[in-house]
Amino acid sequence: MPESSVIHDIGYQRYTGPRLGRAAVFGAIYVHGLRAAYGFGRSAKSKIFPWLVFGIVALVAVILAAVRAQLGTLPLNYIQFADAMSWLIIFFVAIVAPELVSRDLRAGVLPLYFSRPLRAADYIGAKVAAMVTAVWILLAGPQLIIFLGGAFTTKTGMSGVWNEIEDLLPAWGYSLIWALVFTGIGMLIASLTGKRAFAAGGIVAVFLMTTPVVGVLSILPSSTAQDLAGLASPMTLVSGVGQWLISGANTGLNIGEFGPVYAIEAITLVATCLLLLLARYRRVASL
Repeated sequence: MPESSVIHDIGYQRYTGPRLGRAAVFGAIYVHGLRAAYGFGRSAKSKIFPWLVFGIVALVAVILAAVRAQLGTLPLNYIQFADAMSWLIIFFVAIVAPELVSRDLRAGVLPLYFSRPLRAADYIGAKVAAMVTAVWILLAGPQLIIFLGGAFTTKTGMSGVWNEIEDLLPAWGYSLIWALVFTGIGMLIASLTGKRAFAAGGIVAVFLMTTPVVGVLSILPSSTAQDLAGLASPMTLVSGVGQWLISGANTGLNIGEFGPVYAIEAITLVATCLLLLLARYRRVASL
């Protein structure tokens, strides 16, 4: 006679709590991405590089503030400071972007993300927003240090503080342009492979290989070619946009009358990177 089957009640219950939906998932991925960019919630080894880069940039800002306190002049203004730190931004993006996207590809967890209710656009939006915020903080935080140094050492009272604010706010906008362009390129390259080393190498290669092209174009006899040379590299592209948009900005780049061209290319570049990212992850989500 066959044995009878027994169903054991082990306490599983249906979830009856609030359904937070896509907005909450978006926010959770954004916060997690921003924390991961600076190594929070991860091992001590993961914190070394991002905080080393931030420490170097902040140290430069402290030195500039100290020099102005002693001499009364700022060796690099807020805009020039962002330009000078651009090489460190490259390596920061090369390390952080693969951390945000390549790990998920390699681990194969994206089908879990996209099961419901998250969509590919939500995932990309949260990751890009986290990366943009991380890069912006890398520049804006030290710029704030320079501002505080100037505000507390000014000899013209509140008018001097207001002048510093008028210099700082456009510089924060300029830092946002850096963050958008570098994030778009870095995230797109990182999304193409699950191997972080390959992704990091590809990101650095794109930025470094385009820089010599600018040098070649800038020595051509045509003045138009010289003015447009900055379009060939993301780094000089951002400098050209800043030169055109911000009154009094001296990025050291000659753009002639082609400022709108630089702005159009920057917008097109960022939009193209985001659209390709979206297409990439929609394809992943459909697998």
